Order: sequence, then structure tokens, then C-alpha cells
Amino acid sequence: MYGAPESDDRPHPVRRYLVVFALFALAAFWIWALFFASKVSINKVEDRAWAENAEATCAAVRVKLAVLDEQVSSDLNVRADLVEESTDLLSDMLDDIVVVLPTDAKGRAIVPAWEDDYRTLLNDRYEYAAMLRSGHDGPFTETAVDNVPVTERIETFAGDNEMPSCAPPRGSVL
Repeated sequence: MYGAPESDDRPHPVRRYLVVFALFALAAFWIWALFFASKVSINKVEDRAWAENAEATCAAVRVKLAVLDEQVSSDLNVRADLVEESTDLLSDMLDDIVVVLPTDAKGRAIVPAWEDDYRTLLNDRYEYAAMLRSGHDGPFTETAVDNVPVTERIETFAGDNEMPSCAPPRGSVL
């Protein structure tokens, strides 16, 4: 054919080097991530005795919360009473847990932030009880901290420290 030059479908050498470099960088990242990166959670308290005591305290409260959960009612005042009573139990639980801080420096630094998150949730629960008591049957809403629901932050800390009973109650009227 006359007039139109034939096109070369082969990749340009610079593109080929960029693709090879990108694949090498991706492989290096995954090797680092899987074998060399720290696997320690930023929320992990090193004082395992503190975490075990917290879990035991929370587990005892979970039993009491389960009893309250069985008293579910459609009456808004009864629901408000149950929310307040369960929140009082959670508040006492938190007081018992934080009366003694972990012995490690990291734990002493991060437990107060977890406590602050929990206190925020407790306040949200008291506000919800007040809303129920005023005759409004709306949904429970919680505060977000750094665009993350406070319950998620509390659950993450509890999970990272093997304290599942210390996660906030979910899926009930309480």
C-alpha cells in the first residue's frame, strides 16, 4: 500500500521498562507487607493481665445485660428505663476497668482514649433514653469520631486486645 506507513504495534521500550518497574515495585511491596511489616496492632495493650481482667469484668456485665434484654417492651418509658439501666451497668463496668491502668506505657497512653470513646457512647445512650422518655420512638444515633462511628472504634480496641465482651452491645433495645 502506498501512502500510509505501516504502524509498529510493539510497545515503546520506555513503556516496557515502566511496566517491569511497576511489577517489581508491586512485588517488593507485597513481600515487605507479608514478611517484614509489623503485625502488632496499634491498639494492642501489652499488659495482658489488664486485658484479661477487663474481659472478665465485661463478661459478668454481659450476663446482666442479657437478663435486661429479655425484658423488651414496646412501651417507650419501659424501654427508656431499660436503656438507662443497661447504660448504668456499662458505666460501672467501665469505671471498674479503668480504675487501674495497664502497666505498660503504650497501654497507659491508649486506654484513656478508649475510655473517652466509651464515655461518648454512654452519653449517646442516655440521650437516646431521654428521647424515648419524651415520647419519640426514633433510631439510636451515635457520635462519630474522625468520621468513624464510636462503637466501631470501641469494638476495634476490644477485638485487638482479646476483650470481646467489652465491645458495646448491639442488636437489641439496650
